[in-house]
Amino acid sequence: MRALIMAGGAGSRLNRGEKPILSIGGRPMVEYVVTAFQQAGCEPVVAASSRTPMTQNWCRANNISLCITEGNGFIEDMVYAIHALEEENPVFITVSDIPGITPGIIKSILKSYEESNKDALSTWIPATMVRCNGSMPYRKLIDGIEACPVGINILRGDHIHEPQDEFALLLHEPCLALNVNTPDDLMFAETFLKNADLSRP
Repeated sequence: MRALIMAGGAGSRLNRGEKPILSIGGRPMVEYVVTAFQQAGCEPVVAASSRTPMTQNWCRANNISLCITEGNGFIEDMVYAIHALEEENPVFITVSDIPGITPGIIKSILKSYEESNKDALSTWIPATMVRCNGSMPYRKLIDGIEACPVGINILRGDHIHEPQDEFALLLHEPCLALNVNTPDDLMFAETFLKNADLSRP
């Protein structure tokens, strides 16, 4: 399955330049996401825009598939990329600022999707796992638990312009709360990833 990694935003809240290539533990943040999907057996494609030229350069230098979008917004760029890639199958859609993601988590999400018999899937964590409400402000009850979306979804490319019957997957994975949007998030991520095992199957 392809994994479309959205990396075309300006990252203005962080104010540290292009967020996807921001260094955490000596590695660009987007590299953590790309590597996890590769190790899970997926084909990562980074969707960058004119706002993220250095991210484009990093992808080219590392032989990572790249799709150049128009930089009009997350949803608009996602739809643009789906069309540009002529993707008609189910595809992962993920943000590029979740460096705590692991191959094992990706495989478990895919398994849940396949077992759900739904067109789409969204991934959530309990709101109690979120350190900063500003990073994940949206809330929804999932299985009776107040939860936040983590920015990992599966959608059918051939139905990208239609509402898709969605399975909401609640995962109790603290590393998915590692969503880097502020300088404080960045400091926490540095500390967290020093002790994290991101290769767990």
